[in-house]
Amino acid sequence: MTKLVIGGAQIGGIQKAETREEVVARMLKLMDEAHEKGVQFLAYPEMTLTTFFPRFYVEDRAEFDHWFETEMPNAAVQPLFDRAKDYGMGFTFGYCELTPEGEHFNTSIIVSPEGEIVLKYRKTHLPGHAEYEPERTHQHLEKRYFLPGDTGFGVVRNQGAIMGMSICNDRRWPESWRVMGLQGVQLVALGYNTPSQNNLSAEEGMERRIYHHELSVCAGAYQNSTYAVAVAKGGMEDGNHMFAGSIIVDPDGFVVARAETEGDELIVHEADLAKCDFGKSTVFNFDAHRRIEHYGLIASQTGVKLPD
Repeated sequence: MTKLVIGGAQIGGIQKAETREEVVARMLKLMDEAHEKGVQFLAYPEMTLTTFFPRFYVEDRAEFDHWFETEMPNAAVQPLFDRAKDYGMGFTFGYCELTPEGEHFNTSIIVSPEGEIVLKYRKTHLPGHAEYEPERTHQHLEKRYFLPGDTGFGVVRNQGAIMGMSICNDRRWPESWRVMGLQGVQLVALGYNTPSQNNLSAEEGMERRIYHHELSVCAGAYQNSTYAVAVAKGGMEDGNHMFAGSIIVDPDGFVVARAETEGDELIVHEADLAKCDFGKSTVFNFDAHRRIEHYGLIASQTGVKLPD
């Protein structure tokens, strides 16, 4: 198979009062529409099942455990797995994971058309902060409620494509893309929930943030010769605004599908996976052109060290 019809299932804001079952009903409606349009692989956003609760501060982190899933699939999401299996559709979505060991992760999974979870990814690059900071226009407490992911950037063969995942802030870090690129990735699924306003810079509003979002996804796709589907949960949510801007990007770095609204919306593109081959064999032929003897700092140093 060299062709794969990709869908991006953007979700409008999810309010605190909405139940898992109500959210899954919205997801199913988009899945039905995707099936009607021939979608074979459908991507949903980061934290699809809940509101983006890291904008709220609580002293006792355990008070927010009800936002987390302790098993996957569970009764609330089983209809999603069943419907996709009936359609023969693969899919991916993000959720908050609470492990049996009591660890909290921002997680996404890839599910095969047979209904099996074939790959799990836990968000690596957590943005924000861990304690309440009054100087911010709004809080972004992912470091309070999640651990950094421990999965690395794996890939899996699914539906004739080599697929991988990243989540939200990961898209801004080229290392995320390159690790998957070194495994021959042909489709990166990326869900996000991104506030429209930088909470420490009034100058960085939605227009600039959408530009940086598209820049990151287009560059990552181009530099690794892969398709990418980046899917938002956007619009107003609990009185806070997140930009939408879901896109599908081809291996040349061009946007080939773009959401037009901030609500529940499906975007679709028929991907020709053979298009990944040209870049992988020419400009980004890693075997021919990479010089790893000069890249040591990337894997040995975190912060900047200035020269003497």
